[in-house]
Amino acid sequence: MKLSHVLFSLGVMTLLGVPAYAADMIRIGVPVGLSGANSVVAPSIVQASELAVDEINAAGGILGKKVELIVADDASGAVGAQQAFDSLIFKKGVDVIISAETSAARNAALPIVSRGRVPYIYTSFYEGNSCNKWLYVNGWVPEQLSAAIVDYLQKRENANTFFLIGSDYAFGRGVLEFARKYIESVGGKVVGEEYLPMDGNDWTAIISKLRAAAPDALISCTAGGAPNVSLGKQLKSAGVNVPYANMALDEGTAKDMGNVASGVLVCGSYMTSLDTPENKKFLAALENKFGKDMKTPNELSVPQYEAIYAYKAAVEKAGSTKGKDVIKALGEVSVTGPRGTVKMDPETRHAALNMYLSQVQEDGSMKILDSFQNVEPGPQCRNCR
Repeated sequence: MKLSHVLFSLGVMTLLGVPAYAADMIRIGVPVGLSGANSVVAPSIVQASELAVDEINAAGGILGKKVELIVADDASGAVGAQQAFDSLIFKKGVDVIISAETSAARNAALPIVSRGRVPYIYTSFYEGNSCNKWLYVNGWVPEQLSAAIVDYLQKRENANTFFLIGSDYAFGRGVLEFARKYIESVGGKVVGEEYLPMDGNDWTAIISKLRAAAPDALISCTAGGAPNVSLGKQLKSAGVNVPYANMALDEGTAKDMGNVASGVLVCGSYMTSLDTPENKKFLAALENKFGKDMKTPNELSVPQYEAIYAYKAAVEKAGSTKGKDVIKALGEVSVTGPRGTVKMDPETRHAALNMYLSQVQEDGSMKILDSFQNVEPGPQCRNCR
């Protein structure tokens, strides 16, 4: 085809509102909370994404095609997610969406993903049971950490009564509902359960109720970065001194909080202290690329890094970037990365994960107390087709 014909075709596509892109590019869309509740952790997610794409391009790309990363701010919420996903899928023409987001953002975006028929790898820990034929998940769900946290508090801290604090939306309520059921199943008692809007930052009234209830232990699950910081600071200022487990605290935020988070119990699938060749290689590469600007890798950024490699493996297995081909292949590939070998199951659409019960130290680092291998995510999405 003559160059004039090519230019004419591209011009017609533009006039028709169809994105005109070079065929030798693969585009990965990353909608993430650059503003809002997730703004504390978003920079680490973007850095992990950039590292994965740089490494893949340096090794020849995917099926010989260069990979381009397109980041969009979803403002950590539903309206922002709808705008970001619509732009990425229908205007930017991305081949896949890979990102950690709030549950509100994910739920609002799924209908757009379905309409666009674009694979979506969700890389955040969340409340579970989000099912869609275009969705795969490589973050943890409550079935994978609740027992470890509650059992530790009961056996090591002699806790029998618990107070639950969360953000008032799907994630906070979903995770704590599962925790409450597990607490009751092992003979414990929930003496209080309180929620604050996900963008709320004044926990005074809830802390007063916590004091009045006088529980043996506290478990929280907030919308992430910013709420974790405000809750942690206010608990410390109020002099609350009960064993405390936070089900939504990532290592990066813990380091930013410093000694405010000291002593808090957490459980996750990644800790920077993991002593494996893959993790050491990842940390060295991240530091080499970003230097003093490197953000602490964490429970949200590392699954993001691995998911981009999972997409690469799926495209190469399928020999295609077509959504239906990639979705099928995603359930057939595995990735060995900083967390070990992770495979998303084609039946549950989730992954069995190694989990690490840890405690935040004075400098914000995590001390691993116990580990649990290949913890299954439960039934999740077995009927999703």
